[in-house]
Amino acid sequence: MTTTHTADALATSSEVAAGAAQLLSPVVIDLEALVVDGKQAHWHVRGPNFVGVHELLDQVVAHAQDFADTAAERIVAMGLPLDARIETVAAKNTLPTLTEGFISSDELIPQVIAQLDAVIATTREAIKGLDEVDLSSQDVAIAIEQGLVKDRWFLQAHLAN
Repeated sequence: MTTTHTADALATSSEVAAGAAQLLSPVVIDLEALVVDGKQAHWHVRGPNFVGVHELLDQVVAHAQDFADTAAERIVAMGLPLDARIETVAAKNTLPTLTEGFISSDELIPQVIAQLDAVIATTREAIKGLDEVDLSSQDVAIAIEQGLVKDRWFLQAHLAN
């Protein structure tokens, strides 16, 4: 059986793709910034719990890269390009800046948590907007948000008394 697509159906799917891309692109941008900054943090953390934090930051980076790839592939699978070049990521991300150079884990962890909070906020905005645009793309964003919250929890545990 041959399926015929009407012009309205094609226009709607183009509109859906454009809306999903508009909402998921900032998530990719923030995640890519988290990858770069997370590696910076990983290399420069110091303190008595160095090994645990150092290894945990590597996991945060790996998760962020996987999440960025998933969101980017969703956009591209819908037929749209994505600009996540380093200059675009540097110009458009919403993450607060990390302290440069070596830093104690007690000072660094709150900074990484603040960065995670920024990515979580961007992702939650996408989740809200995607509710009206594309539920499959919303599922992608929800899974990303769940993973980011878990990573945040693991980092936060290093600060608990």
